[in-house]
Amino acid sequence: MSSTLKASKPLAAGAVLLGSVLWLAGTVTETKAGARDVRASDHVLRFDEAPLAAPQAKFFTINGVLAKLDAQRNGKPTTNTSRDTVGDVELAALTPDGIATDTPPIQITPTVGPEPFGLFVFRAPEGTLWRKWRGVAADMAKDHDSLARCSYDAATCSPAAARFARLVTSAKAKSGRAQLEDINQGVNLSIRYVNDTMQHGVPDRWSSALASFTTGAGDCEDYAIAKYAALREAGYAAETLRLVLVRDRAVRQDHAVLAVRHEDKWLIMDNRSARLREDSEISSFTPLFAINERGVQLFAVPYANRDTDGASDASPATDALGTMAWTGSDTAATPAGGAIGERPLLM
Repeated sequence: MSSTLKASKPLAAGAVLLGSVLWLAGTVTETKAGARDVRASDHVLRFDEAPLAAPQAKFFTINGVLAKLDAQRNGKPTTNTSRDTVGDVELAALTPDGIATDTPPIQITPTVGPEPFGLFVFRAPEGTLWRKWRGVAADMAKDHDSLARCSYDAATCSPAAARFARLVTSAKAKSGRAQLEDINQGVNLSIRYVNDTMQHGVPDRWSSALASFTTGAGDCEDYAIAKYAALREAGYAAETLRLVLVRDRAVRQDHAVLAVRHEDKWLIMDNRSARLREDSEISSFTPLFAINERGVQLFAVPYANRDTDGASDASPATDALGTMAWTGSDTAATPAGGAIGERPLLM
């Protein structure tokens, strides 16, 4: 055996002994620290004691909570033993209709708008209709000046202006609904129906009252514009008048009429009828645009009054608003797809 090996044995034994001492010291230290932690706790478990049971979670149903809150609001006790209770909470009962509900029934009152056909309006985007209306509005202002000159000097009146002035004078001698009927029938008899393609060579052209009285011809919006001008000359406020562009579903045609507010009702003046009808009497019109001195307005349906069965004819301004564009033609309609301002954008 070499001297190196002899020397290494005592060293190895010493290392083992030193390691054992260090391990025992560490164990004692950990035990003391653990003891301190146990003494510092609220409860010390003995080896023969069962672990503490975890607290039981409580579960609440929405139905139960709402019923309990409802009972508290009504000043009722929340603990009873009636057959309608579960635990200490009254549960919501079935309604008389047999429908389970946690809330009281809500009654939605149908909304009726202030515009013709019980609708609302908002400003339409700029587009073709705005340009047409601004053009005819400028022509109507010129007509007004011509008629004003006629009242002072009859020699300056054109034959068309003289006829129009006589119509207005005749209407002003009447009152109420008779005045409206006089203008409606007078304009209908003064203009012969001719569509714009035949008369002007274009699909849609709007003419002022004196222009239509000069030619003695026009289409539906020319009748409506002439009635609008006649009523303004007779003293009606612009706010009581609406040039209304509609889709007549009965004949599948675009159409224009004049709506006038009279005794809290909207009366419709139509070139196809000598009789004035209330807007509520006409079920075949889908209103698209309302026009007066405020400009071009889009019709909007009151939300609470909308049909939920999917029937396009159930109420005004429904399906046709999203599928048709105003063409200005009384004889045909084209699919929507025109520039903005030419087609309704709601619905």
